[in-house]
Amino acid sequence: MRHTEGKVVISIDLEFKNWHTFQDGTKIRLERQYNELNRRITEPVNAIVISGEGLPKGVEVLIHPNATQETNRITNYAKLSGKDVSSDIKYFSIPEEMCFAYRDEDEWKTIKPFEKALRVFKPYTGFIEGIEPTVLKDTLFVLTGDLEGKVVKTLQASDYEIIFQDVNGREGRLIRFRPNGDEKRNKEPEAIAILNDVTDKVLSGEYLIGLSTKDCREFEVSAYAD
Repeated sequence: MRHTEGKVVISIDLEFKNWHTFQDGTKIRLERQYNELNRRITEPVNAIVISGEGLPKGVEVLIHPNATQETNRITNYAKLSGKDVSSDIKYFSIPEEMCFAYRDEDEWKTIKPFEKALRVFKPYTGFIEGIEPTVLKDTLFVLTGDLEGKVVKTLQASDYEIIFQDVNGREGRLIRFRPNGDEKRNKEPEAIAILNDVTDKVLSGEYLIGLSTKDCREFEVSAYAD
């Protein structure tokens, strides 16, 4: 199978995301579809590239949760046996812009025009114990690209979190956004200002960065540098 212009051909295990592996190796099935309406949580996003411009064959990519809709599915690639029909692995031809990042050894590297980021949190400094930090609205600490190491103000809804299946068999999360937009697809830049004062507070440890209030922590070069 070969891709056409603007498309990436992928294979994907539609059941891959429905499992969780504990530290002792025990696996349990997660019935995501029955109690969750958020497609970012329910739909598989770990795919393997069959053919795509600039993407090596066989590399693992993270795709949009809506990419596996039936209109993108390839059904005529071969004469299907009963085994093929019943398999959880299906083939799709999806738009390039639905591919967000690819795995390079143990690291997810973004696919242009996307970059990785973390949310910024302001810790509570009062006297009451147990108060969680407050997330700064429409604000991201950039991990990759030209703005790496900077805190930026973003357009609304630029903070898009991908929920995927990590190599340890557990749920992983990654925030992607388009800091410089996408001229080819008429997408405007999502980073609208560099916040130097907030950047200084992050780098000094006054503000925290992370995905949520549960995992946010002080900036560490060793933890966040690519």
